[in-house]
Amino acid sequence: MREYAYRILNVFAESTFGGNPLCVIEDGQGLSDAEMQALALQQNLSETVFILPSSIASARIRIFTPGMEMAFAGHPSLGAGQVVSELNGGAVNLTLECKAGIVPLSYQNDIWNLTAPQLPIIRDCPVPATEIARMLGLTSADLLAQPLWVNTGSDQLLVAVQSVDAVRRARLDAALLGNWPVSSLGRRTAYVFAPETEDQPAGQVTARYFFARPDGSVGEDPATGSACANLGGWWLAQQRSIPARLWIWQGEQMSRPSCLYLEIGADQQIRVGGKVIEIARGHFRIEGKTV
Repeated sequence: MREYAYRILNVFAESTFGGNPLCVIEDGQGLSDAEMQALALQQNLSETVFILPSSIASARIRIFTPGMEMAFAGHPSLGAGQVVSELNGGAVNLTLECKAGIVPLSYQNDIWNLTAPQLPIIRDCPVPATEIARMLGLTSADLLAQPLWVNTGSDQLLVAVQSVDAVRRARLDAALLGNWPVSSLGRRTAYVFAPETEDQPAGQVTARYFFARPDGSVGEDPATGSACANLGGWWLAQQRSIPARLWIWQGEQMSRPSCLYLEIGADQQIRVGGKVIEIARGHFRIEGKTV
């Protein structure tokens, strides 16, 4: 029998049951790729992360959704950072190796911060903006700018809207998913956000993140660190003022209030931060045939 210690953490959480839940396997050595994928499906959280040794960073991580492996994701990086820190004497500065590159992390004032693993790559969306709006249950008048693909480690479609009300009204229509643009990983996602609009305080952004599940239904993420980093790339592409500090509120409709801290430096480096709260520990026991 093999045993693997795990922790359940809420990332980007301002309260115990806020944020985005995450499972972190403390030591993934000995697990096959198929077993990692099966454990992620077993947990059925948005991501499960496996900590492994690294020769070039404090640790290597592999990140799995219930259906696939990710090259980079924000809340798994922050949650894994807290676990790696605790397993290594409480380091406040460390690096994580992921498939997208090296992710530097730091801890200060109860907040874990990461630096996006790559500079933003921006590309146009081939689907007309009017069609994107329709598939989200919105109108063209609701859009603030043309939807853009942004990639700072994981490419996603960013849809800026005019108001917080438009964010709240947005719904990704499952019946129209066949027409939705696909990312480089084959995922259908939408990050809908209202940046610094008149109906919210300066520096505040309201956001929602929709994604297509393997069964064809639509899910929503309570807090999405990689999309927050991509928002930093969008900010730069729109030539908005830098340096900038933003607070992104997400998860309201899911009763999982989340706060993500975004900093876009004068050096164009993009940093994403949030609080991490551990709520459980346990062990997986694996014996016999697995997958």
